[in-house]
Amino acid sequence: MDDKQIAEIRRFNRAFARWLGLFDEHYSKTDYSPAESRLFYELAAAGHTNGANLARSMGVDPAYLSRMLQKFVAEGLVAVSPSISDRRRNQLALTPDGDRAAASVEAAADGAIADLITPLSETERRELVSAMQTIARILDRDDSGASIILRPHRIGDVAHVVARQAQLYAGEFGWDGSYEALAAEIGGKFLQDFDPATEGCWIAERDGKIIGSVFVVDAGQGVAQLRLLYVEPDARGLGVGKLLVDQVVRHARDKRYAKIRLWTQASLVAARKLYANAGFTLTESKPHHSFGKDLVGEYWELKL
Repeated sequence: MDDKQIAEIRRFNRAFARWLGLFDEHYSKTDYSPAESRLFYELAAAGHTNGANLARSMGVDPAYLSRMLQKFVAEGLVAVSPSISDRRRNQLALTPDGDRAAASVEAAADGAIADLITPLSETERRELVSAMQTIARILDRDDSGASIILRPHRIGDVAHVVARQAQLYAGEFGWDGSYEALAAEIGGKFLQDFDPATEGCWIAERDGKIIGSVFVVDAGQGVAQLRLLYVEPDARGLGVGKLLVDQVVRHARDKRYAKIRLWTQASLVAARKLYANAGFTLTESKPHHSFGKDLVGEYWELKL
């Protein structure tokens, strides 16, 4: 090990932290520390998660994470609910106030970076980003950077999607077997009536493993319907959901649909954020009892 190399890396780390304001107790001129800002990011990306997953993704001590979470819960920024699959753990999600706080932190962080690079020329910015990408490529040893592909469905994919959605919703929200029956009905009808000229199914895959999917079907009268969107828990936060929703929007526009509609539940926080960010608007909300739970069904639409 070269002592000069170590010293140079440490010098760069100190300078980089100073440039980004990481030594400031209140990161990017907000009321939150760098660690708290990172917690906002992880919670927003995951939608629903638990403390163990957060500690792992952030690389922080669980006790330190627990103190931050207690603060967020006390301030009404994070909601805690019992996990159906593991009574020893709680499910965590941002509240509406938490969403707004997370958005303000993200905007402040973006502004801080913009202030940092505004004095640079376009060539210098490209060199800076390229150097950062090189650092990330060399040091990042996990598989989160593995390429994600979207492909059409193959034999067996629809059955796999139905099974995984039923398992995940049972584990995360306690839904019963009636959801599996509904998903199987949707999947079976899709396969029986599939028209590749107007409809589609896209499977998100990474290193040969299915990590998500989405369907779009022709609902008639110029309306495309988005169905069975899901992302595997270990792939959340990688942008998979956005890729899938964007693919549906592109497809619907290419096929000259007038609008896209979908039905979801108010409890599916991460999915609702994806739809809102893609430009969908909530058009109707109805309480109902389905899948063994009292739920609030929501209808969303996007005019094209």
